Amino acid sequence: MQRIAILGLRLSLAGHFQYLRGLPPYASFPPPAGSPSLPVMPISASLAQQIAALAAHYDAAVLPPWRRAGWNDTLRLPYESLDAASGQALPAQRYRAMACARQLYVHALAGETVHAGALFDSLSRHFGDGQGGWIYSVDAAGAPLDATRDLYTHAFVIFASAAWHRSRGAGALQVLRQTVDVVEQRFGDGNGLYHAALGKGFDEIGAGVLQNPIMHLTEAYLAAHAATGDPWFAQRLGELAHAVRACFVDPATGCIAELPQGAAGNRVEPGHQFEWYSLLVASPAVFAGHPLVADLRRAFDFARRHGVVAGTLGVSAALDAGGAVSDSTQRIWAQTEYARALALHGDAAALADLEAWCGQFRRRFLHAGGWHECLAADGSVTRTDMPSTTPYHLATAYLSLKALA
Repeated sequence: MQRIAILGLRLSLAGHFQYLRGLPPYASFPPPAGSPSLPVMPISASLAQQIAALAAHYDAAVLPPWRRAGWNDTLRLPYESLDAASGQALPAQRYRAMACARQLYVHALAGETVHAGALFDSLSRHFGDGQGGWIYSVDAAGAPLDATRDLYTHAFVIFASAAWHRSRGAGALQVLRQTVDVVEQRFGDGNGLYHAALGKGFDEIGAGVLQNPIMHLTEAYLAAHAATGDPWFAQRLGELAHAVRACFVDPATGCIAELPQGAAGNRVEPGHQFEWYSLLVASPAVFAGHPLVADLRRAFDFARRHGVVAGTLGVSAALDAGGAVSDSTQRIWAQTEYARALALHGDAAALADLEAWCGQFRRRFLHAGGWHECLAADGSVTRTDMPSTTPYHLATAYLSLKALA
């Protein structure tokens, strides 16, 4: 009877995860050689039910509002945030290229090609220079607001363009290649890494190097590799991983810090350890045998031991190098990265924690109208809006859960 129930749940999941059409191969989460493999025995009926419930909530409450109340039909741009109580758009102060790109990604995966096409056109029209360069934001009227050349933004344009290209979106491949050229020609720091931001004319502004935009560039280059088959991306990713290891990894723990090692005010974000872990172990064709993978296995254990609250399984925002919590805020994106990493880890203990996580996450972070963006450690809501950037985190985490189911 249990096997029949699980089969039925798997069939229902196929419908709930209809938005995964066009999924790039790197996101299908095959286990790397020598790692704990995804389970060959069926997952429990209870975990399958939890995954189905998360998928149904995404399909009903997370993505559709961004084609209705979350869409500025005059500017043809997604609003930055919705009010979590009413579901209505909050007054616009700005629109960011990165937010538009993330919305393009989730709608391309959903097979919402009309809306994805509108997002791609608006991304290029409002933020692009036609040659692979992108400004950070426009104001409420659509006029340029912040012309900073931000690596994080360029990474998400590449990432979203790869998804749109795989959905046969016209012009996506050209945008992808032009943006990669700009990143490689303009952002390099001379040491194998990239400046976090440059001025309007691509001049240095003292932004230095930061791990987070480099992590998302890693994600973007993996997507570009899957979309184009160009071996250059795999070669560059291997080189980049060595540079990240030399600059950001704490040899004592394997953790990737937010700032270069030795920088004042440095911190370790558990969510980023889980995110880095997922990106590399899900891509064995690129990273198998790389020493950064071994570091990240230790970082996964460190973050799980020090950054996850017993009982609620909530993921804290930041730790110091020794593992003491320095910021106990629980942001929804960090919770989803923990789930993705647990699913990829795939051993019995990780799957047991994942099942418990599903229940806690649904109870604490999700509601009928969407989600809570941030909670305090005691569970109280500390942020009452729903940003347009968050569906990306939910979608990428749910991919790994779908792979289990």
